[in-house]
Amino acid sequence: MSDRRHFLRGAAAAAFTSALPAWAAPRPTARPRVVVVGGGMAGTTVAKYLRLWSGGTVQVTLVDRQSTYTSCIMSSLVLTGQRSLASLRFNYRSLRDRYGVRVVTDEVLAIDPVSASVTLGSGQVLAGDRLVVAAGIEFDSVPGLTDPNAMPHAWKAGPQTKALASQVDAMPAGGTVVLTIPQVPYRCPPGPYERACLLADWLKQRKPGSRLVVLDANPDFVVEKDNFSRAFFELYPDVIEYRTNAVVDHVHTPSRTVFLRDGSQVRGDVVNLIPRQRAGQVVIDAGLATATEGRFAPVDVLSYASSVSGAQKVHVIGDSSATTQPKAGHIANQEAKVCADAILRAFKGLAPDPAPVTNSACFSTITMTQASWLTAGFQYDPATRLMTPVAAAGGASEGWDRENFEDMDTWFKALMADTFS
Repeated sequence: MSDRRHFLRGAAAAAFTSALPAWAAPRPTARPRVVVVGGGMAGTTVAKYLRLWSGGTVQVTLVDRQSTYTSCIMSSLVLTGQRSLASLRFNYRSLRDRYGVRVVTDEVLAIDPVSASVTLGSGQVLAGDRLVVAAGIEFDSVPGLTDPNAMPHAWKAGPQTKALASQVDAMPAGGTVVLTIPQVPYRCPPGPYERACLLADWLKQRKPGSRLVVLDANPDFVVEKDNFSRAFFELYPDVIEYRTNAVVDHVHTPSRTVFLRDGSQVRGDVVNLIPRQRAGQVVIDAGLATATEGRFAPVDVLSYASSVSGAQKVHVIGDSSATTQPKAGHIANQEAKVCADAILRAFKGLAPDPAPVTNSACFSTITMTQASWLTAGFQYDPATRLMTPVAAAGGASEGWDRENFEDMDTWFKALMADTFS
């Protein structure tokens, strides 16, 4: 087995360490309070590690509108019947019972960055010494889309995943599936290409004569070009039709027709419409999303504190933040740990770690039984104040195989255990 495969199998042990930092001795004075908005990969991880690394001396409240979390990672396998949504569902029991996080199931209606407080749908106001916002993504509206379930994005795992699975399953052989890829940045850069490959293999086996039209708003493959181009053009040339610079202008829902900005149109029996993405609405409403055309929240990556004036008690992590790191579950887990460490240091009057490092590993299903892998590492550059790629820590597999597919499950279990167990 190669050194790289050893790394992938042991990614959790290396990247998801739960060791208590040497500086994090229990604090005997008044207990500081942190409110966390969002119970996804970033929010759950930061809540857990704030409690774990503080020795339970920091009060942490996590708020999410749902009582469970359904993983977007691996959710494309629901479309091919290889996984159930139930297998991707995680609860907050360990967070509450093992780590002592107060978990509140409610809607966050508003954020006050100055007071580091949130207003809930119940009318309750929660305030903390620090506020961590992990609000995920929202989608741009698409003109003409009158029923989202008619052209589901399935980019948040849940009801739309079920809807898309039902639609492709009901499609007759020889039909057409349309999959749109939004302009970057979006959640999980390899995800749409991975889904396209998985669906293409499934269509070959289950719906002979069908085709998959991939409309990519970007000028080329965003990531892992060698593997995805080989898959598209060599493995699935009779199934996949790939168009670049294909920006969606509007749609006609009743006929499932996608109209592009270049004047062309594509009709599908099934349309997997993935719109352009932005930070969670509460982030935008609070005035925190001032980067990337007002789509995402600029932060100081030493602590993930907001870069917006007057909002330094607010930290934004995960998909809602604007950083040079990809928007992905593994990176969200990493950002959360850097953030937790910085907050605990701040409570002790210490500066953040001046040289944080993050890393990521992910897998892409090229067929229903084989996968490729991709790794990335980032370190802080004091000159640019950005997280910059570390060449030695990044790379991609040369092709795909069954062992990678098995490693994918090992990696997923380790990541989710580190976040939710």
